[in-house]
Amino acid sequence: MSTTFKTISSFILLLVAHVNLFAQGTLDNYVAQALKNNDGVKQKQFQLEKSMQALNEAKTLFLPSVSLQGDYIKAHGGRTIDLPVGDLMNPAYSTLNQLTHSDKFPTLKNESVQLNPDNYYDVKLHTSMPLVNAEVNYNKQIKKQTISLMQAEINVYKRALVKEVKAAYFRYYQATQAVAIYKDALALVEKNITVNESLLRNGVKNGTALTRAKTEKEKVLAQISQAENNSKNTQAYFNFLLNRNLDTSIEPDINNTPNTDIQQDLKTEGTSVANREELQELAIKTDILSLNKKLQQSFMIPTLSTFLDLGSQGFNWSVNDQSRYYFFGLHMQWDLFAWGQHKYRIKQAQTDVNSAKLEYDETEKAFRLALRQATNDYNSAVSNYNSAKSQRQYAEKYYNDQLKAYKEGQLLYIELIDAQNQLTTAQLQLSLAFANVQIAKAETERDLATYPLN
Repeated sequence: MSTTFKTISSFILLLVAHVNLFAQGTLDNYVAQALKNNDGVKQKQFQLEKSMQALNEAKTLFLPSVSLQGDYIKAHGGRTIDLPVGDLMNPAYSTLNQLTHSDKFPTLKNESVQLNPDNYYDVKLHTSMPLVNAEVNYNKQIKKQTISLMQAEINVYKRALVKEVKAAYFRYYQATQAVAIYKDALALVEKNITVNESLLRNGVKNGTALTRAKTEKEKVLAQISQAENNSKNTQAYFNFLLNRNLDTSIEPDINNTPNTDIQQDLKTEGTSVANREELQELAIKTDILSLNKKLQQSFMIPTLSTFLDLGSQGFNWSVNDQSRYYFFGLHMQWDLFAWGQHKYRIKQAQTDVNSAKLEYDETEKAFRLALRQATNDYNSAVSNYNSAKSQRQYAEKYYNDQLKAYKEGQLLYIELIDAQNQLTTAQLQLSLAFANVQIAKAETERDLATYPLN
């Protein structure tokens, strides 16, 4: 191999590597836009923010709460207490007046005191704080795990969105390729019309071939119209995923051509599906259910809280040293017996935990199966792609040979049309096979959860 040829080969390899990097960046930029702008992702983010606020709320349950409380009572009637003050004191007072020869000691009447306080107020600052409360603690842990659960759900949605964006991108690629292929076919037909018109003028052929060529042109024009409509639809769907205007142009990937060499085998043997966010989600659900079980068991731990009241109470809105007060205390509650309610709740919680563990195992097996199928689909798509490349090459050579023979008058025009249709079909199959490879690769990437989301 000559030095010049080696230099040219090295240059081509560097150019291909640069093109690969550019193309990868193009698609990654679109994925990043989708992850940032997609409405579904935004909705999930709002739900995550709500869960974070719920955790902040749960944290405040451990802190003191202070409230201003007040009562005012205006009453008349109701139950009374009879106090025989006169009956008790008047005989003594009368004796004292006789002994002192005076009226210093008055005659008292019996009293009837109303039980309901009249014109009475009680205003206080009430402060309370839990000291021991297992239920509050487990609720806080559950809220914290709920945030992790929401993050996993967001990543599940993002992972599916990445795959869908890539698939939509390559479907759009295939649609635009179909338009280009049909336009190339139209150019061949128009070239054939020119050739037939020339042959007709020279008396070499009759008008039948020219009529057939014009008919073929109309058919190709209809195919172009349908392909362009499909291209517009795929373009609109791709832009929908990115939350953009549906008519926004899509930057072409200059490396996405049917001439690209593709790896035959995608090695996934021995790989793990543990990175799947769905499994992380199920694991977190299991943890939450385990915490719920502990929550149900927490009835065996007594609750202890403290409280402090600082206030003033009295009649006729009087405020003085006698009306001001403080009231401090501890409150404990220990549920000892509830006819087996807690026992059955614990059993239900344990059943939920067992069910969640079984669901995790079943889902993991299903993901392994899906990965195996996706790998097989990818390898099959690559095989079909390589076969389509060969068919396209043979169809192109066959068409060129048939065209040469037709120009020399050794071939019927119907045979040339057949060769042309075979070439168009081979080109379409190649572009479709290439898109299928990329879509299958995106599916496998999704099953492995390897695309970086952050």
